[in-house]
Amino acid sequence: GNYPNPFNPETTISFSLNPEDAEDAELIIFNSKGQKIKTFHINSSTLQSIYSITWNGTDNSNRSVSSGVYFYKMRAGARYTNTRKMILLK
Repeated sequence: GNYPNPFNPETTISFSLNPEDAEDAELIIFNSKGQKIKTFHINSSTLQSIYSITWNGTDNSNRSVSSGVYFYKMRAGARYTNTRKMILLK
Protein backbone atom coordinates (compact mmCIF):
# COMPACT_ATOMS: atom_id res chain seq x y z
CA GLY A 1 0.00 0.00 0.00
CA ASN A 2 0.94 3.64 0.06
CA TYR A 3 1.39 6.01 2.97
CA PRO A 4 0.14 8.61 3.58
CA ASN A 5 -3.13 8.38 1.68
CA PRO A 6 -4.50 11.01 1.01
CA PHE A 7 -1.13 12.65 0.43
CA ASN A 8 0.53 15.99 -0.26
CA PRO A 9 3.19 16.52 -1.54
CA GLU A 10 4.43 12.91 -1.78
CA THR A 11 3.57 9.33 -0.90
CA THR A 12 5.62 6.17 -0.49
CA ILE A 13 4.37 3.01 -2.17
CA SER A 14 5.71 -0.20 -0.59
CA PHE A 15 5.33 -3.71 -1.95
CA SER A 16 6.94 -7.12 -1.73
CA LEU A 17 8.11 -9.20 -4.67
CA ASN A 18 9.76 -12.55 -5.20
CA PRO A 19 13.27 -12.04 -6.63
CA GLU A 20 12.34 -13.83 -9.87
CA ASP A 21 9.37 -11.48 -10.39
CA ALA A 22 11.31 -8.29 -9.64
CA GLU A 23 13.48 -8.65 -12.73
CA ASP A 24 10.99 -6.99 -15.11
CA ALA A 25 8.69 -5.30 -12.59
CA GLU A 26 7.27 -1.83 -12.99
CA LEU A 27 4.91 0.46 -11.12
CA ILE A 28 2.62 2.61 -13.27
CA ILE A 29 0.52 5.53 -12.02
CA PHE A 30 -2.71 6.39 -13.86
CA ASN A 31 -5.14 9.28 -13.44
CA SER A 32 -8.89 8.73 -13.02
CA LYS A 33 -9.32 8.79 -16.83
CA GLY A 34 -6.97 5.81 -17.18
CA GLN A 35 -4.16 7.89 -18.69
CA LYS A 36 -0.63 6.81 -17.79
CA ILE A 37 0.99 9.54 -15.65
CA LYS A 38 4.25 8.07 -14.38
CA THR A 39 6.21 4.84 -14.76
CA PHE A 40 8.79 3.51 -12.34
CA HIS A 41 11.02 0.59 -13.32
CA ILE A 42 12.04 -1.54 -10.35
CA ASN A 43 15.76 -1.89 -9.64
CA SER A 44 15.99 -5.65 -9.21
CA SER A 45 19.77 -5.71 -8.80
CA THR A 46 19.44 -5.29 -5.03
CA LEU A 47 17.61 -8.63 -4.58
CA GLN A 48 15.39 -7.50 -1.75
CA SER A 49 11.89 -8.67 -0.91
CA ILE A 50 10.39 -5.30 0.13
CA TYR A 51 10.59 -2.36 -2.27
CA SER A 52 9.56 1.27 -1.75
CA ILE A 53 9.00 3.97 -4.33
CA THR A 54 8.31 7.59 -3.44
CA TRP A 55 6.06 9.50 -5.82
CA ASN A 56 6.23 13.28 -5.59
CA GLY A 57 3.06 14.02 -7.56
CA THR A 58 4.75 14.64 -10.91
CA ASP A 59 4.30 13.04 -14.31
CA ASN A 60 6.95 11.50 -16.58
CA SER A 61 7.85 15.03 -17.77
CA ASN A 62 8.37 16.17 -14.14
CA ARG A 63 5.28 18.42 -14.20
CA SER A 64 3.08 18.59 -11.10
CA VAL A 65 -0.24 16.82 -11.49
CA SER A 66 -3.53 18.17 -10.15
CA SER A 67 -5.42 17.06 -7.06
CA GLY A 68 -7.54 13.98 -7.56
CA VAL A 69 -7.80 10.23 -7.51
CA TYR A 70 -4.90 8.23 -8.94
CA PHE A 71 -4.32 4.51 -9.32
CA TYR A 72 -1.06 2.66 -9.18
CA LYS A 73 -0.56 -0.71 -10.82
CA MET A 74 2.29 -3.04 -9.95
CA ARG A 75 3.23 -5.47 -12.72
CA ALA A 76 5.79 -8.17 -12.07
CA GLY A 77 6.41 -10.94 -14.53
CA ALA A 78 3.50 -12.68 -16.20
CA ARG A 79 1.98 -13.81 -12.91
CA TYR A 80 1.44 -10.73 -10.77
CA THR A 81 -0.54 -7.50 -11.11
CA ASN A 82 -2.08 -5.41 -8.37
CA THR A 83 -3.93 -2.09 -8.60
CA ARG A 84 -4.66 0.30 -5.73
CA LYS A 85 -6.21 3.76 -5.35
CA MET A 86 -4.61 6.87 -3.84
CA ILE A 87 -5.68 10.50 -3.45
CA LEU A 88 -3.58 13.62 -3.97
CA LEU A 89 -4.93 16.64 -2.05
CA LYS A 90 -3.33 20.03 -2.67
